[in-house]
Amino acid sequence: MDLKLLTVFDEVYKTRSVSRAGENLGVAQSSISIALARLRRHFGDPLFVRTSDGMQPTPHATSLVVPIRQALELLRGITKQQAVFDPAKVQRTFRICMTDITHLVLVPALINRLRDIAAGVNVEITHISGLTPKMLESGEADLAVGFMPQLEAGFYQQKLFEQDFSCVVRRDHPRIHSRLTQAMFKRENHVLVTAPGTGQNLVEEELERLGIHRNVALRLPNYLGIGSLVASTDLMVTVPQRVAETLVRIANVKLLAPPFDLPAFAIKQHWHDRYQQDAANRWLRSVISDLFLE
Repeated sequence: MDLKLLTVFDEVYKTRSVSRAGENLGVAQSSISIALARLRRHFGDPLFVRTSDGMQPTPHATSLVVPIRQALELLRGITKQQAVFDPAKVQRTFRICMTDITHLVLVPALINRLRDIAAGVNVEITHISGLTPKMLESGEADLAVGFMPQLEAGFYQQKLFEQDFSCVVRRDHPRIHSRLTQAMFKRENHVLVTAPGTGQNLVEEELERLGIHRNVALRLPNYLGIGSLVASTDLMVTVPQRVAETLVRIANVKLLAPPFDLPAFAIKQHWHDRYQQDAANRWLRSVISDLFLE
């Protein structure tokens, strides 16, 4: 049964009039008549009979009015309910898939903000991987923050900040001082970080397009310990700008502009369509985006 028919039933019962019921519901009188015909077929009873005092209910209609009004009240309550997320009262753990870049740039500020506005909210960080899309779809992860152009239909995204690349060497490097040339870049030994979601593949593609060969002496799966590694060797690493700035603060290294143009890329937060309207997910996205808009 079309639930709108129950509303017609209740209005005719109250007004004892097809025309007044139509006026109150904002529909044509003919639509009320059609609805009544459907109700009569469904219940196998005339329900309302035209008299000199208007449309009077049959005994069966009178027996139906209480349960129908209870059903309508329940439906009205359901439609008025909205998912509410109160960060000040909730106890919850959010799981966020991140790259090392995001970990360095976002996590300290995020934790400080959560302590101020949502003391009961905790965060679990996991690395972006090939499983990340399925984790977002299933709800095993709430958000993914990084460079993930491979995400296809069914995912939303929001840009947080732009990134370009810098080269990093130890501060007292014996051959590289304040300026980096192409000849120096080609001559030195390099570290290549292969962590997904960091945009590193953009560097490799551009070097190949330019026909620039470099000697990769060491490959690493992430940025863990990269600052102390570069500070204690003559190795060079090409990393996203914000990673380079962080390394300069925590290690005895310096950053230099690459001797050729490298493409910029955007770090974004990603979520699945299933959680687009989820109150908790929307709140978390707004907290993260606000950290980069300030």
